[in-house]
Amino acid sequence: MAHHHPAEDPTFTARKRPTMEVVRRVAVYLRPYKLLSVTTVLCAVLSLLASFAFPKLTAYAIDDVIGKGRTDLLTPVMLGLIGAFLLRDLFNAARILVNNHFEQNVIYDMRRDVYARLQRLPVGYFDQRASGDLMTRVIEDVNSLERVLIDGTEQGVVALVGALGVGAILFYTSPMLALVAMSPIPILAGGALWYTLTAHKRYRAQREASSAMNALLMDNLQGVRQIKAFGREAHEDTRFAERADALRKGTLGIMRVWAVYSPVMGFVGATGFALVLWVGGRMVIHHEMEPGALIGYLLYLGMFYTPIGQLHGLNQLLQSGRAAGERVFDILDATKERTDGKQRQSLRQPVRGEVVYENISFDYAPDKPVLRNVSLRAAPGEMIALVGPTGAGKSTIVNLLPAFYEPSAGRILIDGQDVSGTTLDSLRSHISVVSQEAFLFNGTIRENILYGRLDATEDELLAASRAANCHEFISHLPQGYDSRVGERGVKLSVGEKQRVSIARALLKNSPILILDEATASVDTATERLIQEALEHLMAGRTSFVIAHRLSTIRRASQILVLRQGQIVERGTHDELVEQAGLYAKLARIQNTATIEESFEKLGAAT
Repeated sequence: MAHHHPAEDPTFTARKRPTMEVVRRVAVYLRPYKLLSVTTVLCAVLSLLASFAFPKLTAYAIDDVIGKGRTDLLTPVMLGLIGAFLLRDLFNAARILVNNHFEQNVIYDMRRDVYARLQRLPVGYFDQRASGDLMTRVIEDVNSLERVLIDGTEQGVVALVGALGVGAILFYTSPMLALVAMSPIPILAGGALWYTLTAHKRYRAQREASSAMNALLMDNLQGVRQIKAFGREAHEDTRFAERADALRKGTLGIMRVWAVYSPVMGFVGATGFALVLWVGGRMVIHHEMEPGALIGYLLYLGMFYTPIGQLHGLNQLLQSGRAAGERVFDILDATKERTDGKQRQSLRQPVRGEVVYENISFDYAPDKPVLRNVSLRAAPGEMIALVGPTGAGKSTIVNLLPAFYEPSAGRILIDGQDVSGTTLDSLRSHISVVSQEAFLFNGTIRENILYGRLDATEDELLAASRAANCHEFISHLPQGYDSRVGERGVKLSVGEKQRVSIARALLKNSPILILDEATASVDTATERLIQEALEHLMAGRTSFVIAHRLSTIRRASQILVLRQGQIVERGTHDELVEQAGLYAKLARIQNTATIEESFEKLGAAT
């Protein structure tokens, strides 16, 4: 029943959003840090004001001190100049410290929210998205998103204050030169506007390419054994090269435009500078202006063009932030499980474990029904075995019980209580799932078993391990229960992993059990240990077993034979053999093969 990701679309493109929406929503994260944000901007403005003294003092030093031979004034004026620079850099240092503190707090809050939302999304959300893509969003996109706002706001304010402040000084000093200085502004502003309006397309392509590459990388790191086993290294090289090339092209697309845009803007600014020197030079020659005043004016002019140049950099930030914002909000806006606002109760205690399915239907996509009108009843403590060919809907039936998916029609009752009206916490805390592929987290064996019940005592942990037949092999490991299992448990054998996951379920001790019976090809001794562990686990619990071998099924209270999403036969082993239907044929041909294989043989025979 595993759904494969749509291979074409590893990134599952996020919905396009207006820049203002992204800005407004990130601003919410800045609210708790009002003081930090004000301090950052204040330090930046003070640093800027201190630098305003530099051109003024330079002009004074040249015209009134050096030009008039006033040696006595030289030292105090130079000390004043050094003092202005010192203030500028002190405020700048304070700004950087405060700003980093502010940024990291916002990133932390946002990352926690994104991760918390991911944990609460329905299983179906992950069926359609690659893990590597979601990783990129939590790690990189959150960073870009926050940088925009914090750095963007600060740079924007400083650029604005800078341009207005310096502009006022320029007009006050010489209106004539100020008009000359303004001549490149329309070109600078027009260029920045054009760059903004065309940038988000380039950035989005780059983010998507980066995500696609990460998704493939993550997949391949997890599947490295398969790659080696099939000798597909060269094939994977090619696939990775394609993704990396898309990222290269996306980044080059951005850089190529920048390579033209940035120098052109630089040249336009320099032309303005040259024009002012040209006109101002004539004024000095005709004694309409002092040389020092002209030098001071040119220094201010540099300070005037810089913030205008920064506006497009700001833009670049805003655009990359917008692209990242779309991808982060795609997660934050995804609908959590069960958010229809219905009031939900906990399951009534104690849960006896009676499970009833009433006319359940389910489809993953409108045109692909998976289950049709399935009804069944499991009395407390009964074992229900589900058999059928691959794709008959066995896994879907059991996945509906803990509400990994919601049925399209019908209802499921536990002890007479409708599951759709219960809270997910109380529902899932009463169901244990032991899957065919035992998943272990990359940590110690102790942590993996305690995942069943985090507050269990050491004695309970050991009792569960003994019942699951894994205490023996764990005690022989060099670090015992504190041995690390490696990513996805690679350091343990299949049989060992299976028993650790049974110990975890035993510790959880829930009244209902879902078991995707392990068909791992383990040796007979291990199989006996696993079988015995499962018997301990199933004792006294209502269990649903997706059975792959007849040996398991003989003991079942009911056997449900599924075909194409419907239950075609039901009864105990003996009853079904007597009915001489599909199951009886299976029982006849099944010796060592799994039931699925027997179905395929039957299918070929009929």
